[in-house]
Parts: sequence; C-alpha cells; structure tokens
Amino acid sequence: MDSLKREIESLLYENAPDFEIAKILKKDIKAYFETLEETFATTGGKDFLVKHTKKIDTILKLTYQIALRSMFGNYAPMKNAIPLGLVALGSYGREQLCVYSDIDLMLIYKDIPGYNTKEFIEKILYILWDTGLKMGHRVHTVEELLEVSKTDITIKTALIESRFIEGSHFIWTETQNALYQIRHDDIKTFIKLKLDEQAQKHSKFHLTMEPNLKEGVGGFRDANLVFWIGKVLYNVNSIKDLPAHIVEEKEYKPFRVALEFLFRVRSALHLATHKKEDKLRLELIPSIAKLLGYTEGREGQMKFARKVTESLKIIRLYSTIWLEKLTREYMKLPSKKRFIYPKGKDFNAMLKHLCKEAKTPFRAHPTLLQALINAERPERPDNALYETIAMIFYQPYAYSILSTLSYARLLRYTISPIKKVVDLPQFDGYHQYAVDIHSLRCLYHLEHIDDSSVLELYEQLNKDEKAMLKLVVFLHDAGKGRKRDHHFVGASLFKIFAQKLHMDEALIETGERLIQYHTLMSKVAQREDIYNEKVIFSFASHFPTKKLLDMIYILTYADMNGVSKDTYNSFNAKLIRTLYKHSLEVLGRTSILDEAAKRAKKEESLKRKPSFQALTKNQQKKILQMPSNLLFLRYRPERIVDICKKAFETTDFSYHISNEEHLTIEIIRTDSINLSYLLGKLSNLEVVNMDISKLFDELKYFKIDFAVKVDIEEIPLIEKIIIDAFDPAKKSIDRVPHIKKEDIDIDCEHSKTYAIMHLRSKNQKGLLAYIINLFDELGIDIVTAKVHTIKNRVRDMFLIEKNGNFCHNTELIIEKLTIQQKKEV
Repeated sequence: MDSLKREIESLLYENAPDFEIAKILKKDIKAYFETLEETFATTGGKDFLVKHTKKIDTILKLTYQIALRSMFGNYAPMKNAIPLGLVALGSYGREQLCVYSDIDLMLIYKDIPGYNTKEFIEKILYILWDTGLKMGHRVHTVEELLEVSKTDITIKTALIESRFIEGSHFIWTETQNALYQIRHDDIKTFIKLKLDEQAQKHSKFHLTMEPNLKEGVGGFRDANLVFWIGKVLYNVNSIKDLPAHIVEEKEYKPFRVALEFLFRVRSALHLATHKKEDKLRLELIPSIAKLLGYTEGREGQMKFARKVTESLKIIRLYSTIWLEKLTREYMKLPSKKRFIYPKGKDFNAMLKHLCKEAKTPFRAHPTLLQALINAERPERPDNALYETIAMIFYQPYAYSILSTLSYARLLRYTISPIKKVVDLPQFDGYHQYAVDIHSLRCLYHLEHIDDSSVLELYEQLNKDEKAMLKLVVFLHDAGKGRKRDHHFVGASLFKIFAQKLHMDEALIETGERLIQYHTLMSKVAQREDIYNEKVIFSFASHFPTKKLLDMIYILTYADMNGVSKDTYNSFNAKLIRTLYKHSLEVLGRTSILDEAAKRAKKEESLKRKPSFQALTKNQQKKILQMPSNLLFLRYRPERIVDICKKAFETTDFSYHISNEEHLTIEIIRTDSINLSYLLGKLSNLEVVNMDISKLFDELKYFKIDFAVKVDIEEIPLIEKIIIDAFDPAKKSIDRVPHIKKEDIDIDCEHSKTYAIMHLRSKNQKGLLAYIINLFDELGIDIVTAKVHTIKNRVRDMFLIEKNGNFCHNTELIIEKLTIQQKKEV
C-alpha cells in the first residue's frame, strides 16, 4: 500500500491526468482480487469481510486524496474545512461487504457557495468509475436526509447503518444528528414494513437444498433485521450489544457460530463464481466445499450442505425469538397466529399442551419456541414421554406439533429415528428439500389432502390406522444416509420406534411393508406399462389387500406432494389412480398374486447377486421383463443368470445334455423346434418333468428330465435327435394317447393375457409329444409349461398366450385330445 501511495504521489507531482492515476488504482485492485482466495483460506468468516471492507475503505480514502490534490494542488485545505463526507451504507456500512457485492457509497455535503463541492464530488466519482469498482452511490445534503428516508423503506434501512469513511468530521456529526431523527421517525411503520418484507421474501425463497443465503429463510436478511430493529430501538452497533433480556449469551453463541459459517460460505460463493451470487446452486457445491476445506467427494459435499441447512435453521430460530421480543410492543399479532405458551412446564407437559392445541392448525409463538428449548427434559425420552409422543400422531394436525419441534431443533431428541436425516441433503435430482423438511411437508399434505379420491380413502381409515400412517409418512425416508437400502433401514427404524409407542403389532407389520415399498407405486405408474397384466400383478402382489392398496396410494400422494409444488400433477395423478384401480381389480386372484409375490422376492434376490450386477443394464432389464414366471419360481438366482447368459450367446439354438443321475436335456432356441418329434423319438424314456419358459428376443428355454440314466454310447444318438428336431422335414411320431375329457381343465379367464390348461391323466408314452404337436398345428404359443409325473400320473400345466388360437379352439383341442377314448367307445 505504501508503494502505491508513493506511485500516486509521484503522478500527482507530475500533474498526471486523473485517468492515469485511476489506471494505477485499477491495477492494484485487480492484483488484490487475484489474491483473495489465498487470503480467504487463512481468514475467518467476518474477519475476511472486515479485511475486504478495510481494503475498499483505503481505496476510497486514496481517491478522496487524489481528488483533493487534483482540485487544490499544493494548497489543499484541511478535510474538515470542506463540507463533504464519504459514508458507507448497507453491508459496506456494517463491515460485511462480500467480494463481488455492490459498494454502497453516500456522499453527504452542505451546499455552501464558494466551495465548488459538487465539482469535487464529480471528480471523486469519475476517478472511482475509472478504477472499475462496482459502485452504487447516493449524493445528498445533510438537510434532505430525513425527507429522503421517508420516500423508501430500503433507503431508510441503508441510512441507519451508515459508517463514516473520509472527509469532514463536522459533516459527519451533523449527519449523525440527522440519523438520530431518522431512527426515531415512525418506528412502528418501519418495523411493520420490514416484517412484511421479510414475510414476502420467506414465501419466495424457501429453505431448499439450493438456498438463497441472503434473502431466504435463515439468511443474512433475517440476521440483518434483528440488527436494523435493534439499531432503531437501542442504537447498537451489533446484535451482541442488545440488552441481555432480549439476546441471552447462551443463545448468541450458536447464532454467531452459524452466522460466521454462512459468511464464509457466501464469500466462497462469490469467489467460485467470480460474481455477486447469493443462491447456493447444487452444481456449485463441489467447488464451494473445496474452498472451505471439506474433503473432496460426495461425503465432504454432503457434510458441507448439511452444515449450511443447519446454520440457516439456527439463524431462523434465534432471529424469530429476538424479533418477537424487540417488536412485541409495536406489533399486534394477527388472530390466526395463536399464542401457545404454558409457562413453568417441563418438556413433557408442554408437548401434551401442543397435542391439545393440534385439534386445529397452529403456528408456535416465539416465546413457546424459547420455552421448549429451555424446558427440563430427561437425557433420553422415558416411558412417560413416549406416551405423549404417541399422542402426537393421533392429533388431526400432528404437522403443527412436529414443525414446532423442528423449528426449535428438537426433532432429533423427540423422534429418534429421524436423528440421522435432520438437515441431510438429497442429491438425487428429484427432491428439493433436506430429508427432514421433505418428511414434514409430506405429513402436511397427508393432513391437507386436496385430491377427493385420496381423501375418501383416508377418511375410511380408523384412528389407529391414521396414526400409524402418519408415523409412516413422517419416517418413510428415515433410513437415508446409510450404506444399506433406505427402504429396509427405514422399515426397521419404524418398527423399533413404533414398538416404543406401543403400537399394535399388526399395524407395525403394515407400516413396515409400506415403508419398504413406499416408492414403488410412483415408479410403476410413471415408468412402466400400467396396462400390462404382468406389471399389475407384480405391483399388486406387494399389497394383496384393499387396505394395503389404499394406504400405499395415500402414502404415494403425500410423498410426491412433499417433493415440490408440481410433482403431483393432474397427469401423474391419473396414472397413479389408474394403477390403483387396475390393482384393485386383481386382488381376488390369490394364486396369481402369490406367484407374482414369489417372483418379486426372487427378483430382489437376483438384483443383489454380483453375477447379475456384472451384466449390462440392457441384459438385466431383459431378464427382469421375461414373461414366464417359471424360472423365477423354480430356480436359484445363480441358475437364472447362467441360463440367461447362455441365451445371450445363442444365435440359432444351443443345447446341453447331462447324464449323471438321470438324463436331462436343456435347449435354448430361436429357431422353431419340432418338440413333438424329439419327445416322440425318446418316448421309450419316461419324462418325469419338463419346463418350458419364454425368455426374451423370441428365445425359449426347454428343460426335459427323464426318469433314467442312459448308456454313454446313446448320447451321440440323442444329440442327433436334438439336431434333427430343428429340421422341418422331420415328421412327428403319430401316437395317439388315451385321455379322458375329465382329465382336461381349461380356463380362458385365468388372466387378461394368459389362458391355462391343466392335464391330469394316466402317464403314457407319446403323451407329451402328441400335445405339443397339436399345439404346434394350431399355432398355440406356450409361455410356460410345468410337466410333472408322480405315481404313474401326470400333472401338467400349460400357460398359453391368448393370441386367438387357443380360447377359440377349446372344443377342437378337447376333441383331438380325447379322440382315442371316442374310438374305443
């Protein structure tokens, strides 16, 4: 700085033009800004802002001196002799000037003839503009300050935090007298307008994962408002200087720590973006976290974002308490904002009082928030407190209670399962709020349902079911932030907590299921074909009763509404309602639902297997979308993967023969196979089991188990028969079995997509070959076949696509299957 002053002094001595001197200042400012990151790394939150403010002060003082020498040369008068003062306003006046924030400057003067004050002011401003500093300036006479302050609440606010920089101390003394008048002018209106302004900003800038650090909930404007009103009422220079009955020392400490942290965050935000920026956008978090010294990677970024939300909540809490104390004599609270403050009560008693108040929605008074914070309570909730906590979820407006506890930073203590997700960010591109805020919003929408179809279902629940569902809605994401799947962690946390609340075991089991599958309905409705029968049965298998289906519908409604204003819209509401109605229609189909449930369980097991995870996403998707349930019901996950991997490698057909304990033939094919020829050629060997499963890409899997083991010399012959079965010229063996009409059971109403045929008859050679040949002749596509023989009786099941060739030909099928019986008759 000394070298800069010497260089400027030299230029002044040489009568250099003002713009040449401004270039020197501009160069110094540029060099200064380039070193700010280094300075930031070794300086605290407010200290960094103070240092930056002092640097700007120095530049303005130099500019004043330059203008003074330029105007008067070697005959410059004393500063007090010139009726002009440079005054800092706004954040610059508070010594909280952020790096790229506007520098609010006021030039205050007295218009005395002979001083050429206005020309002096113009020279100062021209030099400052040439330096490139981002200036905002006001020029006023001392006499007009009071009237100017009356024109706009923002101007009055800026003026009451004025700070003298340079110029005449006489002018500053007169200015202070004017500021005294301004501070005391219509205090009630000032307070009302500032509180209204705060409410408007809070309604615009919510506490999301992309908070506005300046204007939003818990931001700097909340802290500033405490200072502004404190300044007007007590003429203090900081919040800490307010009377002890307003700001208690034990409250100020966490407030100050939070504010210091946010000062650093905002400074880092400006440094990272190289501009004035107040919104902490998600894409900026990695660079901001790095500047603040957090470890690189997701863990460090999560820790940083969590600290931001926590700090904003602390500022919100204490500024709310202090503002009420500061303004209670001036503001009458609207009737809808109800006072709730049971004095002299312990925490449990206060919680009981809140339960009584929750018959209607309420918003806690700041005095209650402070009382809750200071209330005596056991180190951990005891049985008496758990009884009261259970009462919360039986109230019509439990949201009012839990939001009060959240405001007072007591959720972790009261609702222990939520402990690890309070302030926890969600970087999933979907949620806008931290987990606990999202959970509260979900509960709010459960208690304020505006979808008539959902409301009707909710009103049908009894009081115990409603209480359980409220707890489910509030804890559905409590398992987040762990390595394990949050659905299952959340279900476990719910179970443990619900037991402490002495909830009915049957309701606890229901709640566990709802949390385990709380995202399923929205995913299926929005990502899958809800007119596909397999999709419907798969979904409904998780909720096999109407009550469960109703509850998951209600939970989905609340969960989606808790994400953001437009997440649950008319479009996806229709999709979810359609899925609900289709699922309702299939609830009576217990056998199919049981099968779908078993398949769903196997799919979940399959997804966890490393061999499955090693497949491509497309391959995984094909496996999970296979129409046949047989593989999922009969085979282990590893075996399913092995079969499918072989299928991915198959172009025409492949086969495998095993002959250890008995002969087994496995075939995967895309080409048409004459299965009746194969079975006919091997009819001397008894078939004890046969599986047919439709895979993907027009592939089918056949597994045929025979009763005996064959000689090793016969294997080549069997291989030839298999290969010949793919030759269309080979004829099937025409052996007509003996089947009775009562042995056949055909159900074309099995489902919308599939018909089913059961065959229970005497085992006989050529039976399967004949049936398969008949189906081939009629163009009937078997999706799944389960063929089983026991005690010389077959118990065969064929699941068949409703493609028009089966159900329209049932009489013909029965006739051909029983033709031998008719001949004998």
